[in-house]
Amino acid sequence: MRRSSRGPRPLRPIVYFGWLFSILVLLFLTACQTGPTSSTPTPTSTRTTTHLSPTSTPTPSRVDSTGYLPFVARPVWPTPQPTAIATPTRTPKPTPTPTPKWPEALAAPGRSKLGLHVVRNNSPDIMEFIRRTKPAVVKAVDDMHWLVEVKKESPQTLTIGRINLKYQTMAGDPVQVARAFVNAYLAEYRFNSGESLEGMAWYAQFEAERARQMAANGLRAAVGGFPAGVPEWYEMAAFLPALQAAQRTGGIFTLHEYGAPTIDASVGAAIPGRPARPDRGPLALRYRFWYEDLLKPRGIKIPLVISEAGIDGGLFGWQEPVKLGWKDFTSDRDYIRQLAWYDSQLQRDDYVRGFTVFSAGAANNEQWVSFDITDILPQIARYVVSQK
Repeated sequence: MRRSSRGPRPLRPIVYFGWLFSILVLLFLTACQTGPTSSTPTPTSTRTTTHLSPTSTPTPSRVDSTGYLPFVARPVWPTPQPTAIATPTRTPKPTPTPTPKWPEALAAPGRSKLGLHVVRNNSPDIMEFIRRTKPAVVKAVDDMHWLVEVKKESPQTLTIGRINLKYQTMAGDPVQVARAFVNAYLAEYRFNSGESLEGMAWYAQFEAERARQMAANGLRAAVGGFPAGVPEWYEMAAFLPALQAAQRTGGIFTLHEYGAPTIDASVGAAIPGRPARPDRGPLALRYRFWYEDLLKPRGIKIPLVISEAGIDGGLFGWQEPVKLGWKDFTSDRDYIRQLAWYDSQLQRDDYVRGFTVFSAGAANNEQWVSFDITDILPQIARYVVSQK
């Protein structure tokens, strides 16, 4: 075979360098893909010195160019849910519970000694008051038939009847007059005394005999009935025979007590013949002079009823404009507060059966309209019930 005289051709430098450059780029890319922790060996570049035939094409070493990267899973974060914010709801306003007109009824009389004086039983609230409070005492004037209903609703309530009569002179034998009086009226009566010692002695004998006659007829007498501020100390001793007779026959002693401009206005003052004491006075709590200083030392323990009580400006002859009852002096609430104070005083004395506030049923009487308590009976009832 004919040989070429020029001998074999060497590799062209550009081809060599191009091939080498390709290998280096490939290795670089592999290193980049595998990172510094790749364990794939870097192929060594070998320069072939063998003379190739002119037709030979240099074949580079086969290099695995696959890159192995550590698998890093993309974290899957939960889709954030919107925070539920409670929608504020408007708190509905409670429906106000209406205050009942009357308190719950007592099953039996409580501690309160507050009762009613009734001029006329002309309002259903009067009997409703009695049903709710079971008062200690009720006093009726002239019309006394409705007291039967009072006893039916509240058997333990003490009932007193008063009948207004024309003025009577203290003439004749008081014993005989008393007998005639009882025969004429029996349980319906009201009589008051004169202002002299002679009149008081006559009245005492009259009341003593009346108590005996009423007891003989199965009735009990309420003796005395003195207005506020009387009798005087020197007169009271003359009335003792009536109190003794009433005590023996199961009767009671009755008095009126008022004050103005407040019920307690006179408390702490003296009366003629007795020194001042902080727990009594010439008008309100006057009864303590009689019981503590006169009756109890003598063994007389007759039950007492204050058969009229309240505020009465007429006791002092107030100047114009005329002020009479509580409405001329104070408010509903303050008057009830004063009645509560008076009640608390009477609760201290076990011989006091009760007192009657003057007056219910007086709204249609021009003379007594400023005394009328009919409209505030529910409020008074709430106080009485609170004393159970």
